[in-house]
Amino acid sequence: MSTVIAGTRFSVLDRSRTREGHPAPQALRDTVAFAQEAEALGYHRFWVSEHHSVPGVAGSAPTVLVAAVAAATSTIRVGTGGVMLPNHQPLVVAEQFGVLESLFPGRIDMGLGRSVGFTDGIRKALGRDKGDASDFSAQLAELLGYFTGDQTAHPQVHARPAEGLRIPAFVLATGAGAQVAAEAGLPLVIAAVRGEDAMLRAIDGYRDAFRPSAWGESPYVVLSGTVAVAQTTEEARRILLPEAWSTAYSRTHGEFPPLMSAETVLATSMTDRERTLFDEALRGQLHGTEEEVTDGLEKIIGRSGADEYLVTTSTFDRGALLDSYRRLARITA
Repeated sequence: MSTVIAGTRFSVLDRSRTREGHPAPQALRDTVAFAQEAEALGYHRFWVSEHHSVPGVAGSAPTVLVAAVAAATSTIRVGTGGVMLPNHQPLVVAEQFGVLESLFPGRIDMGLGRSVGFTDGIRKALGRDKGDASDFSAQLAELLGYFTGDQTAHPQVHARPAEGLRIPAFVLATGAGAQVAAEAGLPLVIAAVRGEDAMLRAIDGYRDAFRPSAWGESPYVVLSGTVAVAQTTEEARRILLPEAWSTAYSRTHGEFPPLMSAETVLATSMTDRERTLFDEALRGQLHGTEEEVTDGLEKIIGRSGADEYLVTTSTFDRGALLDSYRRLARITA
């Protein structure tokens, strides 16, 4: 193993993606079973996500799912990637994580994002609007203040049992959010959704602007991305096909469908627009044999100086998915 990879933690984010032909609740049970596999393989963290009214995603209540995952495991850190803070009142989020940390001390992570509901209808149902995302910095400060006991947004209000607990907090960002993480003195979780160069610039800006805080003395960068490992490059590429098609479909139809098998995706007739988006979704994804993925990881971790890599792979074939994570664990253990 290279020294670059040996010095990097590897973790897992599972979005509880639904699969064609399988009931949606099964995706949540799959997530819990997957967490047990990840723990056995030695991954550092296992995180779950938050999506509302998205047909292809079962994970709508991340703190509830975190409780189930933590109860089914014993050593792996468990958390959210993330709770979308503009969708919630900071007091309630603090209370929920306070309960989690009290039940599973020393194992809970609080990953926080600034997205707000996917559509106008969802935002209305949540009692939110697009403008709520612009208040993320203030919402974050209020939330952290409930743990330290010095929040000022609501004097004399205390979050029980959160106050006095110190739960590791992370900011999920694509660009501008990196500055929020730096100003708050929190670890940054970032993906190359706007391209690798843009991501690397955001990381540099985060490190330059980082302010030490009670939550962190120095910058900490977690890269987030898809990694697929198989016996052959082509087999690894097939793992990526279901998610790539779901992404292309969402950008042309406005919703994520349940994941289809790679065979079904390959047999699907696509419009020119869908084919372009499908190819774009596949481009730049890290996949291949163990040797190829090792080389790719060395390059991106070396360029970014990341402290941790959060693997976010989803696919229809659960057997192929678990085999990919097992192969990756051999590379990184």
